[in-house]
Amino acid sequence: MNAAINIGEPWMWAAFVGFVLVMLAVDLFLVGGNKAHKVGFKEAASWSVVWFALAMLFNLGLWWYLKGAYGSELADAKAMEFLTGYLIEKSLAVDNIFVFLMIFGFFAVPAEYQRRVLIYGVIGAIVMRAIMIVAGAWLVKEFHWILYLFGAFLVVTGVKMLMFAEAEPDLAKNPLLNWIKRHMRLTPDYRGEKFWVVENGMRVFTPLFLVLVMIELSDLIFAVDSIPAIFAITTDPFIVFTSNIFAILGLRAMYFMLAGMADRFHLLKYGLAMVLVFVGTKMLIVDFYKIPVGLSLGIVGLIIATFMFASLWVTRKRAART
Repeated sequence: MNAAINIGEPWMWAAFVGFVLVMLAVDLFLVGGNKAHKVGFKEAASWSVVWFALAMLFNLGLWWYLKGAYGSELADAKAMEFLTGYLIEKSLAVDNIFVFLMIFGFFAVPAEYQRRVLIYGVIGAIVMRAIMIVAGAWLVKEFHWILYLFGAFLVVTGVKMLMFAEAEPDLAKNPLLNWIKRHMRLTPDYRGEKFWVVENGMRVFTPLFLVLVMIELSDLIFAVDSIPAIFAITTDPFIVFTSNIFAILGLRAMYFMLAGMADRFHLLKYGLAMVLVFVGTKMLIVDFYKIPVGLSLGIVGLIIATFMFASLWVTRKRAART
């Protein structure tokens, strides 16, 4: 069975979208998503485990269905594509976390207000990525050469990340942020979790609205990197979409779990840059040599693990000297 076949059937798309909507509703209304509170490590770690378990159960269910409908060869191939794509997207999402930390720190957002901003950030990221995945899938189908463009873009982006990994972006000079400040009425301080309030009959935006805009902008920028990366693994729209969305759904929990440990993984940016270079190279040589998905999974996992352990080792050595 040809692994290049697209497996998404209408009922599969409908079931997955329904699942995502239900899980977002549960997060918003049943587990305190609509109440301001500081998310602790234990809560974040628990949700991270839940999202990972759901992703793996989904992959198992997909494998089981495909094995019965198409045979074990296609089932194994698609399950491996999902797992590899999920790992790559999850790894690249770590870079989002560093940016989120910078944004929240710049605006001095109280910890209890960060949860609501990230909920809407996740919803915005899902919508943007869905649009970009549909567009990307059409482009790849109609213009195969676009894979070379995606690959070159990823290699250049990875090299730039390696060169400027230690550079700190200056939000104070961000043109969009400065434009918003000049053209919108803003309150001088936070008003709870509200993005705007009505004062003297006029709508006035709060600093939390600016934070939301910057979070959504960062989601868009990172989607430009991550969407081409997943197309290096598979061009099946259903696999691309589901692996990407599962990675995004667990992003907020991962943020709160790693927020207090970001300094310990300061070398991880170099690993993420190397992942981009690898997947970009994979796309550039796809018509000459197709790197097996299982090998891609192993290489990406090795890169991430190496730089995680290297970060912890360097951090421990620094602590020992002080």
